[in-house]
Amino acid sequence: MIRIGLIGCGTIGTTICQAIDKGDIEAELFAIYDRHRDGVDRLLSTLENSKPQFMDIATMIKEIDLLVECASQKAVYEAVPAALHAHCDVMIMSVGAFADEKLYETIRKLAKENNCKVYLPSGAIVGLDGLKSAASEKIYSVTLTTQKPPSGLAGAPYIIKNGIDLDNIRERAVIFEGSASEAVKEFPANVNVAATISLAGIGFERTKVRIVANPVLTRNIHEITVEGEFGEFTTRVENVPSPSNPRSSYLAPLSAIATLKRISDPFQTGT
Repeated sequence: MIRIGLIGCGTIGTTICQAIDKGDIEAELFAIYDRHRDGVDRLLSTLENSKPQFMDIATMIKEIDLLVECASQKAVYEAVPAALHAHCDVMIMSVGAFADEKLYETIRKLAKENNCKVYLPSGAIVGLDGLKSAASEKIYSVTLTTQKPPSGLAGAPYIIKNGIDLDNIRERAVIFEGSASEAVKEFPANVNVAATISLAGIGFERTKVRIVANPVLTRNIHEITVEGEFGEFTTRVENVPSPSNPRSSYLAPLSAIATLKRISDPFQTGT
């Protein structure tokens, strides 16, 4: 049975741990870590069957088979290379960190040298299989349009830097338009999906992102339009926001759970 160590005990990390605890994933939750010990204690209080140990990352990666990152883009820099050096597979939720091309190449190189796997779940989007298939030939354009209630964008660096008053947005407003590389830096907690589709498709600079604040919404909407030699497709998903974190869609941790199930399942479905 795969021994899992998880870092980041927030909304996504808690949901994953609870799925392992219920037996939905055939794995052992061996260790957890978060910089905030109160977050660890809250997570532990929700578990009935699993008894993970609180471990620092350096100790954890010597004892586990798979490191699951659910913390932040900074955690990708700090934890993932160390895990790969320790011959540990990794699953990364903060995919936006890969807007740093140097980091991406470093992690790719380390994974290859140490015979490790790096798993990037689909997150809060659908249609990634189609995008990966389309990328086998020429893709002309990829555009992501994300719509969220204004409160779902609170705290983003772009919002703070530009002094945008989210409370006074009364109608649908385009807040940001630019490349995926810009988007993941300015909205690190909101559009990790932009990084995922960039890696699967035509890269961070050519992938276009539009972020919309829409006060009439109660769900987070992601629309992806892809044009290429294969033709054209558009996907749209309306995600229920996580009850404890409106910046994150509930589908994001579900995609992580599905990835962990796939890792432990000998029967593989989809591209």
